[in-house]
Amino acid sequence: MKTGLTSLAATGRIKDIAISETHNRIDFAPSGGSIEIHSTFNADYLRGAGLDYAVLDEAAYMDPTVWPEVVRPMLLDRRGGAIFLSTPFGRNWFYHLFQHGSDPLQPDWAAFQFPTHSNPLISPDELRDLERMTPSRVWREEYLAEFIDDAGAVFRGVREALYTPPLPIEREESHRYIMGVDWGRDNDYTALAVLDATSGELVDMERYNQVGWQVQRGYIRDAYLRWQPHVIWAEANSIGSVNIEALQQDGLPVRPFMTTSRSKPPLIEGLALAIERRDIALLPDPVLLNELEAYTLERLPGGGYRYSAPSGMHDDTVIALALAWYGAQQGSLRLDFA
Repeated sequence: MKTGLTSLAATGRIKDIAISETHNRIDFAPSGGSIEIHSTFNADYLRGAGLDYAVLDEAAYMDPTVWPEVVRPMLLDRRGGAIFLSTPFGRNWFYHLFQHGSDPLQPDWAAFQFPTHSNPLISPDELRDLERMTPSRVWREEYLAEFIDDAGAVFRGVREALYTPPLPIEREESHRYIMGVDWGRDNDYTALAVLDATSGELVDMERYNQVGWQVQRGYIRDAYLRWQPHVIWAEANSIGSVNIEALQQDGLPVRPFMTTSRSKPPLIEGLALAIERRDIALLPDPVLLNELEAYTLERLPGGGYRYSAPSGMHDDTVIALALAWYGAQQGSLRLDFA
């Protein structure tokens, strides 16, 4: 993980410095030098007079044209230098630039890699706690500063997490059960997953579509009576809220989960970590296995990830299972990310 600190310090009295907060600029007189801070959101606004030095912070998240087409030409006439600071963001243009610095035949370049644990101000105990709660992919990239291939799977060790239960699976009176529900009707499927929160075992997985909401709610009531879950976490987006209210009126312990760009990553990463660590045992359901193994992440230009099923595929069982695991970790507490 990149850590950086930029400071301007001097001994004695500093004179002839003009600071403009409006233009994010510091001018030094009588030398005529200046320091400016700019966003690369619209790189064309950066074009202008030559530079002596450029610092590109979080460079990996910038448009790949910013350096070669905008910044580098501004350094030519003064033979200026540049430094690129960033957390890795896949094997993109920043990764290839990093290779220049690692090549002894490129004497004008140098590369440095600083994982988070190299910072003496960060507690090793805190890092150990973070590692226990972080999926391998996120840990390696965000904290170990490793370049991870974009094509990696979101859920690792799915097959190793399978178990074969004795049939029929019976409810254990002393165990606590949690249900997760993802809604769908025509193209998508409604899926429900029931998790034994005491043992970490997935004990039931159902999915259905092309039937009306009243019938679907009937299936969920039947599953509720069979397993008597402590709580049902159901996706509240779109048509979910209407069905949740109807089930609540029938006395079912349903809690809404609003899936947003903020709430979905920790939901999926929590399930990924559970599978990776063998904290959860999966039924050998072929649909669930296919959806888990096909699940993808897309890197967003501003940082972070978007998790989803590949085009033309579904993720209904994945979301239902993730909600059940979320409920198993939260108990009866409700956490709002939105």
